Amino acid sequence: MIILLISILITLVISVVVMVLASLLAKKTIMDREKNSPFECGFDPKGSARLPFSLRFFLIAVIFLIFDVEITLLLPLAIIVNFSNISAWAFTGFAFILILLIGLYHEWNQGALEWAY
Repeated sequence: MIILLISILITLVISVVVMVLASLLAKKTIMDREKNSPFECGFDPKGSARLPFSLRFFLIAVIFLIFDVEITLLLPLAIIVNFSNISAWAFTGFAFILILLIGLYHEWNQGALEWAY
């Protein structure tokens, strides 16, 4: 029981010493306005929070995420070709790619893929 108490005490002392040394060694010595301010993807963090956000950039990001998820759904089709019926596999793959192409055509037709007006 005493050995357990001593080992816990030694562990706590070593942990505190390591934390104090880490905080002393990691201190910034030069305080600079640019170094102390957070970087927010090019936005000025000290400015107004009500700046207009580019809706075109948001739409392109959402389209990228949608197609990225769809690609991750397409990849298992190549793996299961040996384990499934070839006609069912081909129909599923063709239907999925057809849905992707219809979605791409719709986005292209609506002008969501154009960077400039």
